Amino acid sequence: MDEPITIPEVGESLGPLDILVTPERVRAYADAANDHNPIHLDPTFAATTHFGGPIVHGMLLLAYLARVLGARFGRAWRENGILEARFRGPAMVGSSVRVQGTVSAVTETMDGIQIECALHCADPSGRMLVQATARVRLNR
Repeated sequence: MDEPITIPEVGESLGPLDILVTPERVRAYADAANDHNPIHLDPTFAATTHFGGPIVHGMLLLAYLARVLGARFGRAWRENGILEARFRGPAMVGSSVRVQGTVSAVTETMDGIQIECALHCADPSGRMLVQATARVRLNR
């Protein structure tokens, strides 16, 4: 059973989550998603692209954002979370990424408490890879 979820305060930090995106993680994701595009898996092929090497699946990066949200909002996130994201740049396979965010709004509604969060995923240099807004409703 999930723990009770406390209502967050505006400004509350989410994360950080630091992940080394290894070739093994990318391969496992490719197998699970049945997405075997060589831009993600074949270093020889990927070296011939403008990226210069294999890049991480964008949906895998979104899964890391969802992991941070799930850790904070549990069942509520799984049942009614909404994530809107913009990809800003590729993550290279073998690099680290950091996911973090902030609660940007807490609004009482007739259905419960609506939470809005701003999140991002960046590489070690701070280059933005994904920017996202998440919404989740906490029932009364």
